[in-house]
Amino acid sequence: MSKLIFSQKKITVLGAGSWGTALAIHLAKHQTPICLWEYDLQQVTLMQQTHCNDRYLSGIPFPSSIQVEGDLAKAVSDGQDILLAVPSHAVRQTLIAIKPYLTDQARIISATKGIDPKTNRLFHETIQEILGDRSMAVLSGPSFAKEVAKGLPTVVTIATHHDDFGRDLVALFNQGHFRVYLSRDLIGVQLGGAIKNVIAIAAGASDGLGFGANAKSALITRGLAEMIRLGIAMAAKQETFVGLSGVGDLVLTCTDDQSRNRRLGLALACGKTAEEAEKNLGQVAEGSHTAKQVMVLAEQYHVEMPICKQVYRILQNEISAKQAVIELLARKPKAEF
Repeated sequence: MSKLIFSQKKITVLGAGSWGTALAIHLAKHQTPICLWEYDLQQVTLMQQTHCNDRYLSGIPFPSSIQVEGDLAKAVSDGQDILLAVPSHAVRQTLIAIKPYLTDQARIISATKGIDPKTNRLFHETIQEILGDRSMAVLSGPSFAKEVAKGLPTVVTIATHHDDFGRDLVALFNQGHFRVYLSRDLIGVQLGGAIKNVIAIAAGASDGLGFGANAKSALITRGLAEMIRLGIAMAAKQETFVGLSGVGDLVLTCTDDQSRNRRLGLALACGKTAEEAEKNLGQVAEGSHTAKQVMVLAEQYHVEMPICKQVYRILQNEISAKQAVIELLARKPKAEF
Protein backbone atom coordinates (compact mmCIF):
# COMPACT_ATOMS: atom_id res chain seq x y z
CA MET A 1 0.00 0.00 0.00
CA SER A 2 2.76 2.47 0.90
CA LYS A 3 4.45 1.74 -2.44
CA LEU A 4 1.34 2.72 -4.38
CA ILE A 5 0.77 5.91 -2.41
CA PHE A 6 4.42 6.94 -2.70
CA SER A 7 4.64 6.32 -6.45
CA GLN A 8 1.76 8.72 -7.11
CA LYS A 9 3.59 11.68 -5.56
CA LYS A 10 5.78 13.93 -7.62
CA ILE A 11 9.53 13.70 -7.09
CA THR A 12 11.60 16.79 -7.85
CA VAL A 13 15.10 16.08 -9.18
CA LEU A 14 17.43 19.07 -8.86
CA GLY A 15 20.22 18.90 -11.43
CA ALA A 16 19.96 17.69 -15.02
CA GLY A 17 23.53 16.53 -15.42
CA SER A 18 24.11 12.90 -16.33
CA TRP A 19 23.45 11.56 -12.81
CA GLY A 20 20.32 13.56 -12.03
CA THR A 21 18.89 12.80 -15.48
CA ALA A 22 19.64 9.08 -15.14
CA LEU A 23 17.87 8.87 -11.78
CA ALA A 24 14.92 10.83 -13.18
CA ILE A 25 14.66 8.42 -16.11
CA HIS A 26 14.84 5.39 -13.83
CA LEU A 27 12.09 6.66 -11.54
CA ALA A 28 9.89 7.85 -14.40
CA LYS A 29 10.08 4.47 -16.13
CA HIS A 30 8.15 3.08 -13.20
CA GLN A 31 5.33 5.63 -13.37
CA THR A 32 6.65 8.11 -10.81
CA PRO A 33 5.84 11.72 -11.83
CA ILE A 34 9.16 13.56 -12.09
CA CYS A 35 9.96 17.25 -12.24
CA LEU A 36 13.54 17.59 -13.53
CA TRP A 37 14.95 21.03 -12.76
CA GLU A 38 17.89 22.58 -14.61
CA TYR A 39 19.37 26.05 -14.04
CA ASP A 40 20.51 26.53 -17.66
CA LEU A 41 17.35 27.81 -19.37
CA GLN A 42 18.71 27.13 -22.84
CA GLN A 43 19.26 23.51 -21.85
CA VAL A 44 15.76 23.42 -20.33
CA THR A 45 14.21 24.53 -23.63
CA LEU A 46 16.24 22.00 -25.57
CA MET A 47 15.21 19.12 -23.30
CA GLN A 48 11.56 20.20 -23.45
CA GLN A 49 11.71 20.16 -27.24
CA THR A 50 13.65 16.92 -27.74
CA HIS A 51 12.41 14.98 -24.68
CA CYS A 52 15.93 13.79 -23.96
CA ASN A 53 19.21 15.14 -22.57
CA ASP A 54 21.53 15.00 -25.56
CA ARG A 55 24.24 16.95 -23.74
CA TYR A 56 24.89 14.17 -21.23
CA LEU A 57 22.82 11.08 -22.16
CA SER A 58 22.50 11.20 -25.91
CA GLY A 59 20.00 8.86 -27.53
CA ILE A 60 18.10 7.94 -24.34
CA PRO A 61 14.53 9.31 -24.54
CA PHE A 62 12.63 10.63 -21.53
CA PRO A 63 9.60 8.67 -20.28
CA SER A 64 6.39 10.66 -20.59
CA SER A 65 6.17 11.25 -16.83
CA ILE A 66 9.21 13.57 -16.82
CA GLN A 67 8.46 17.29 -16.82
CA VAL A 68 11.48 19.55 -17.38
CA GLU A 69 11.38 22.83 -15.43
CA GLY A 70 13.63 25.88 -15.26
CA ASP A 71 11.72 27.73 -12.53
CA LEU A 72 13.07 26.60 -9.17
CA ALA A 73 10.03 27.78 -7.20
CA LYS A 74 7.67 25.79 -9.42
CA ALA A 75 9.91 22.76 -9.28
CA VAL A 76 10.03 22.44 -5.49
CA SER A 77 6.97 24.22 -4.11
CA ASP A 78 4.57 21.27 -4.41
CA GLY A 79 7.09 18.43 -4.22
CA GLN A 80 7.19 16.35 -1.05
CA ASP A 81 10.46 14.66 -1.93
CA ILE A 82 13.49 16.47 -3.36
CA LEU A 83 16.34 14.53 -4.95
CA LEU A 84 19.53 16.58 -4.95
CA ALA A 85 21.89 15.75 -7.84
CA VAL A 86 23.78 19.00 -8.44
CA PRO A 87 27.62 19.18 -8.42
CA SER A 88 29.17 19.30 -4.95
CA HIS A 89 30.23 22.93 -5.25
CA ALA A 90 26.59 23.93 -5.95
CA VAL A 91 24.89 22.01 -3.12
CA ARG A 92 24.99 24.80 -0.53
CA GLN A 93 23.69 27.53 -2.82
CA THR A 94 20.97 25.20 -4.14
CA LEU A 95 19.77 24.40 -0.61
CA ILE A 96 19.68 28.09 0.25
CA ALA A 97 17.73 28.81 -2.94
CA ILE A 98 15.05 26.15 -2.33
CA LYS A 99 14.55 26.85 1.38
CA PRO A 100 11.80 29.53 0.94
CA TYR A 101 9.70 27.18 -1.21
CA LEU A 102 9.85 23.98 0.87
CA THR A 103 7.04 22.78 3.09
CA ASP A 104 7.82 21.40 6.53
CA GLN A 105 6.98 17.95 5.20
CA ALA A 106 9.49 18.06 2.32
CA ARG A 107 12.10 15.30 2.50
CA ILE A 108 15.59 15.47 0.99
CA ILE A 109 17.55 12.74 -0.79
CA SER A 110 21.16 13.67 -1.60
CA ALA A 111 22.72 11.85 -4.54
CA THR A 112 25.71 14.22 -4.77
CA LYS A 113 29.09 12.67 -4.00
CA GLY A 114 31.44 15.11 -2.34
CA ILE A 115 32.14 17.32 0.67
CA ASP A 116 30.87 20.85 1.36
CA PRO A 117 33.72 23.10 0.14
CA LYS A 118 32.73 25.93 2.49
CA THR A 119 32.64 24.00 5.77
CA ASN A 120 34.45 20.71 4.93
CA ARG A 121 31.43 18.88 6.31
CA LEU A 122 29.37 16.08 4.81
CA PHE A 123 26.21 17.05 3.00
CA HIS A 124 23.74 15.60 5.51
CA GLU A 125 25.17 18.17 7.93
CA THR A 126 24.85 20.94 5.35
CA ILE A 127 21.22 19.96 4.74
CA GLN A 128 20.48 20.08 8.45
CA GLU A 129 22.31 23.40 8.86
CA ILE A 130 20.35 25.13 6.10
CA LEU A 131 16.98 23.34 6.06
CA GLY A 132 16.70 22.31 9.71
CA ASP A 133 15.59 18.96 11.12
CA ARG A 134 13.70 16.99 8.50
CA SER A 135 13.73 13.54 6.93
CA MET A 136 16.84 13.11 4.80
CA ALA A 137 18.77 10.34 3.10
CA VAL A 138 21.86 9.88 0.94
CA LEU A 139 22.18 7.61 -2.10
CA SER A 140 25.55 6.25 -3.19
CA GLY A 141 27.18 3.19 -4.71
CA PRO A 142 28.70 1.85 -7.94
CA SER A 143 26.45 3.45 -10.53
CA PHE A 144 27.47 4.97 -13.85
CA ALA A 145 24.71 7.28 -15.03
CA LYS A 146 24.46 5.94 -18.57
CA GLU A 147 23.98 2.37 -17.38
CA VAL A 148 21.26 3.45 -14.94
CA ALA A 149 19.49 5.39 -17.68
CA LYS A 150 19.65 2.35 -19.98
CA GLY A 151 18.14 0.14 -17.30
CA LEU A 152 21.24 -2.03 -16.85
CA PRO A 153 21.64 -3.87 -13.51
CA THR A 154 22.72 -1.48 -10.74
CA VAL A 155 22.90 -1.90 -6.96
CA VAL A 156 23.28 1.05 -4.56
CA THR A 157 23.05 1.97 -0.89
CA ILE A 158 20.63 4.45 0.63
CA ALA A 159 21.53 5.67 4.12
CA THR A 160 19.05 7.36 6.44
CA HIS A 161 18.21 7.59 10.13
CA HIS A 162 14.50 7.88 9.29
CA ASP A 163 13.13 4.35 8.98
CA ASP A 164 9.81 5.29 7.35
CA PHE A 165 11.62 7.39 4.75
CA GLY A 166 14.02 4.53 4.10
CA ARG A 167 11.17 2.12 3.45
CA ASP A 168 9.54 4.63 1.10
CA LEU A 169 12.78 5.06 -0.81
CA VAL A 170 13.24 1.32 -1.22
CA ALA A 171 9.70 1.12 -2.62
CA LEU A 172 10.48 4.01 -4.95
CA PHE A 173 13.93 3.04 -6.27
CA ASN A 174 13.94 -0.77 -6.03
CA GLN A 175 12.40 -1.33 -9.46
CA GLY A 176 13.42 -3.27 -12.55
CA HIS A 177 17.18 -3.87 -12.61
CA PHE A 178 17.86 -1.26 -9.89
CA ARG A 179 18.35 -2.74 -6.42
CA VAL A 180 18.71 -0.89 -3.11
CA TYR A 181 20.27 -1.81 0.23
CA LEU A 182 19.54 0.27 3.32
CA SER A 183 22.10 1.61 5.79
CA ARG A 184 22.06 3.92 8.80
CA ASP A 185 25.72 4.95 8.31
CA LEU A 186 25.33 8.40 6.73
CA ILE A 187 28.96 9.28 7.41
CA GLY A 188 30.49 6.14 5.91
CA VAL A 189 28.27 6.08 2.82
CA GLN A 190 29.13 9.70 2.02
CA LEU A 191 32.85 9.39 2.72
CA GLY A 192 33.07 6.38 0.44
CA GLY A 193 31.37 8.25 -2.38
CA ALA A 194 33.64 11.27 -1.95
CA ILE A 195 37.07 9.70 -1.39
CA LYS A 196 36.78 7.09 -4.16
CA ASN A 197 36.83 9.92 -6.71
CA VAL A 198 40.21 11.10 -5.44
CA ILE A 199 41.65 7.56 -5.54
CA ALA A 200 40.26 7.13 -9.08
CA ILE A 201 42.36 10.09 -10.23
CA ALA A 202 45.44 8.29 -8.90
CA ALA A 203 44.42 5.05 -10.64
CA GLY A 204 43.91 6.88 -13.93
CA ALA A 205 47.28 8.61 -13.62
CA SER A 206 48.99 5.28 -12.90
CA ASP A 207 47.46 3.72 -16.01
CA GLY A 208 48.31 6.81 -18.05
CA LEU A 209 51.94 6.42 -17.04
CA GLY A 210 51.89 2.77 -18.12
CA PHE A 211 52.52 1.37 -14.64
CA GLY A 212 50.32 -1.68 -15.18
CA ALA A 213 47.71 -3.71 -13.34
CA ASN A 214 49.86 -4.41 -10.27
CA ALA A 215 50.19 -0.71 -9.48
CA LYS A 216 46.50 -0.04 -10.01
CA SER A 217 45.52 -2.91 -7.74
CA ALA A 218 47.85 -1.56 -5.04
CA LEU A 219 46.40 1.95 -5.36
CA ILE A 220 42.84 0.64 -5.02
CA THR A 221 43.72 -1.50 -1.98
CA ARG A 222 45.75 1.16 -0.18
CA GLY A 223 43.21 3.80 -1.17
CA LEU A 224 40.54 1.74 0.55
CA ALA A 225 42.77 1.63 3.65
CA GLU A 226 42.93 5.44 3.63
CA MET A 227 39.15 5.62 3.27
CA ILE A 228 38.65 3.28 6.23
CA ARG A 229 41.13 5.14 8.45
CA LEU A 230 39.38 8.46 7.97
CA GLY A 231 35.96 6.85 8.27
CA ILE A 232 36.75 5.24 11.61
CA ALA A 233 38.18 8.52 12.91
CA MET A 234 34.92 10.24 11.94
CA ALA A 235 32.73 7.56 13.62
CA ALA A 236 31.69 5.73 10.46
CA LYS A 237 31.22 1.96 10.52
CA GLN A 238 34.14 -0.05 9.12
CA GLU A 239 31.83 -2.54 7.39
CA THR A 240 30.36 0.26 5.26
CA PHE A 241 33.66 0.57 3.39
CA VAL A 242 33.69 -3.07 2.30
CA GLY A 243 30.19 -2.61 0.90
CA LEU A 244 28.68 -1.00 -2.18
CA SER A 245 29.38 2.61 -1.28
CA GLY A 246 32.97 1.79 -0.32
CA VAL A 247 34.95 -0.83 -2.20
CA GLY A 248 32.14 -1.33 -4.74
CA ASP A 249 32.16 2.26 -5.90
CA LEU A 250 35.95 2.48 -5.56
CA VAL A 251 36.61 -0.45 -7.91
CA LEU A 252 34.07 0.80 -10.45
CA THR A 253 35.47 4.33 -10.55
CA CYS A 254 39.12 3.26 -10.70
CA THR A 255 38.79 0.69 -13.47
CA ASP A 256 36.35 1.92 -16.13
CA ASP A 257 36.74 4.82 -18.53
CA GLN A 258 33.15 5.90 -17.96
CA SER A 259 34.62 7.44 -14.81
CA ARG A 260 35.38 11.12 -15.30
CA ASN A 261 37.82 11.03 -12.39
CA ARG A 262 39.77 8.16 -13.91
CA ARG A 263 39.90 10.02 -17.24
CA LEU A 264 41.10 13.12 -15.40
CA GLY A 265 43.97 11.07 -14.01
CA LEU A 266 44.83 9.78 -17.49
CA ALA A 267 45.00 13.38 -18.74
CA LEU A 268 47.17 14.47 -15.80
CA ALA A 269 49.60 11.67 -16.63
CA CYS A 270 49.94 13.15 -20.12
CA GLY A 271 51.08 16.46 -18.64
CA LYS A 272 47.83 18.43 -18.73
CA THR A 273 46.94 20.70 -15.82
CA ALA A 274 43.81 19.94 -13.82
CA GLU A 275 42.07 22.92 -15.43
CA GLU A 276 42.94 21.78 -18.95
CA ALA A 277 41.95 18.19 -18.23
CA GLU A 278 38.58 19.08 -16.70
CA LYS A 279 37.79 21.49 -19.51
CA ASN A 280 38.37 18.68 -22.03
CA LEU A 281 36.05 16.39 -20.05
CA GLY A 282 33.16 18.85 -20.44
CA GLN A 283 31.76 17.80 -17.05
CA VAL A 284 32.74 18.11 -13.42
CA ALA A 285 35.19 15.51 -12.12
CA GLU A 286 34.25 15.64 -8.45
CA GLY A 287 37.61 14.30 -7.25
CA SER A 288 39.38 17.45 -8.42
CA HIS A 289 37.18 19.49 -6.05
CA THR A 290 37.03 16.96 -3.21
CA ALA A 291 40.77 16.36 -2.80
CA LYS A 292 41.25 19.59 -0.85
CA GLN A 293 38.38 18.84 1.55
CA VAL A 294 39.72 15.31 2.11
CA MET A 295 43.10 16.75 3.05
CA VAL A 296 41.48 19.18 5.48
CA LEU A 297 39.61 16.32 7.15
CA ALA A 298 42.77 14.16 7.24
CA GLU A 299 44.61 16.92 9.08
CA GLN A 300 41.66 17.62 11.38
CA TYR A 301 41.37 13.97 12.41
CA HIS A 302 45.14 13.25 12.33
CA VAL A 303 44.83 10.54 9.69
CA GLU A 304 47.58 9.63 7.24
CA MET A 305 46.31 9.60 3.62
CA PRO A 306 49.40 9.56 1.36
CA ILE A 307 47.63 8.70 -1.92
CA CYS A 308 45.02 11.42 -1.49
CA LYS A 309 47.78 13.86 -0.51
CA GLN A 310 49.76 13.16 -3.68
CA VAL A 311 46.64 13.56 -5.83
CA TYR A 312 45.99 16.91 -4.18
CA ARG A 313 49.58 18.01 -4.89
CA ILE A 314 49.20 17.00 -8.56
CA LEU A 315 45.96 18.96 -8.83
CA GLN A 316 47.72 21.99 -7.32
CA ASN A 317 50.45 21.65 -9.97
CA GLU A 318 53.02 21.17 -7.20
CA ILE A 319 54.27 17.86 -8.58
CA SER A 320 53.99 15.73 -11.71
CA ALA A 321 52.02 12.50 -11.73
CA LYS A 322 55.21 10.53 -12.33
CA GLN A 323 57.02 12.14 -9.42
CA ALA A 324 54.01 11.53 -7.16
CA VAL A 325 54.15 7.78 -7.85
CA ILE A 326 57.92 7.72 -7.30
CA GLU A 327 57.46 9.40 -3.90
CA LEU A 328 54.71 6.95 -2.92
CA LEU A 329 56.95 3.99 -3.76
CA ALA A 330 59.83 5.53 -1.82
CA ARG A 331 57.86 5.66 1.44
CA LYS A 332 59.38 3.78 4.36
CA PRO A 333 58.14 0.14 4.55
CA LYS A 334 55.69 -0.61 7.36
CA ALA A 335 53.25 -3.28 8.54
CA GLU A 336 50.17 -3.57 6.34
CA PHE A 337 47.74 -3.46 9.30
